[in-house]
Amino acid sequence: MKITAIELIEYQRGLTVHAGAIDWLWVRLQTDEGLTGLGETYPLASAEKAVLRRALAPVLLGRDPLQIDLRWAEMFRSISYSGWAGAEIRAISAIDMALWDLAGKAAGMPVYQLLGGASRASIPVYNTCYDRVDFLTEPERLAGELLEAGIAAMKIWPFDPVAAESGGQFITSEQMSRGIEPLERIRRAFGDRMDVAMEFHGYWNLPCAVRIAQALEEYRPMWLEEMLPQDNLAAYRELAASTSLPLCLSERLMTRWGFRELLDNGAARIIMPDIAWCGGLSEARKIAAMAETWYLPVAPHNCGGPVLHFASAHLAANLPNLYLLETVRRHYLEEYEGLLTASLVPIQGRLPLPPGPGLGVELAPGVLERPGVILERIAIA
Repeated sequence: MKITAIELIEYQRGLTVHAGAIDWLWVRLQTDEGLTGLGETYPLASAEKAVLRRALAPVLLGRDPLQIDLRWAEMFRSISYSGWAGAEIRAISAIDMALWDLAGKAAGMPVYQLLGGASRASIPVYNTCYDRVDFLTEPERLAGELLEAGIAAMKIWPFDPVAAESGGQFITSEQMSRGIEPLERIRRAFGDRMDVAMEFHGYWNLPCAVRIAQALEEYRPMWLEEMLPQDNLAAYRELAASTSLPLCLSERLMTRWGFRELLDNGAARIIMPDIAWCGGLSEARKIAAMAETWYLPVAPHNCGGPVLHFASAHLAANLPNLYLLETVRRHYLEEYEGLLTASLVPIQGRLPLPPGPGLGVELAPGVLERPGVILERIAIA
């Protein structure tokens, strides 16, 4: 089997979150045997397309897609002089996801079976709260809705508005109280029935992060996620030593080499790779295996598009050291609607095992005709 063409499908969503616009890029690999493989990355489709067009297509076209490890190594070498911490690795991630989809289709098996089989009958999840109910103003209502749906863990980021006021460089007592309030209200209403992870998006300096972590200890959040930028992992070691709360890191680290220092310094208690960013399924499973040697669980970051959602479920189905899988209720109930040929929605707080063969899903008919969708095809001359 040979790769004969690569389709780059940009979905311009017109959505801005945190630092900027978030678009999805789908990649389809076509082969001379009629099988196709589907992958995805985000958020800067134009940058990722440039890498795919100039660096990756020349080492993929005409090659065997079932040699996944060799294809990954060749792609990694092709970007070694241009950098490996941004669009380059995101582009590789999308291709790698598509290669696993192809391999599963060729074998007639779901991807999780190729990874080593299912480690559980269903997948435990938490909800990242991009919901229409605002966790800042109505945290009790939001937590109550989730509990009614059987979801007993959620993630919120109430300190982000405070960080915007100070640049993350200082925090007053009043701001501290304001950041704590939604978690405090959830605890008051539901006690320990709801686990609450606290996300910080890397906005704080070290002294503020230490103060916030220590102030949160009495409220027992599930974890503290990305309190600092991810560039100085020694600072995270100091933060970890200052609090009894577990740190969760990091969706923004890329490849097994990016996670090596984090594992070695012992700062994190939960490891969080993103399949669409860290290097694909190939790297995510290696990162998870590395974490397992430190007896650490993995909670994959899954806050992108619908193809990533399915790929993340396949990884989560397999990993023996899974903690929880991230899901976004607004995504799977609203924004993914009509984009794929199947849906994957939690049932009483757990995802069913994803289907196969491969990822078990394709782009839905008509998606390419939607406004904001741009298709580019690169083929063997």
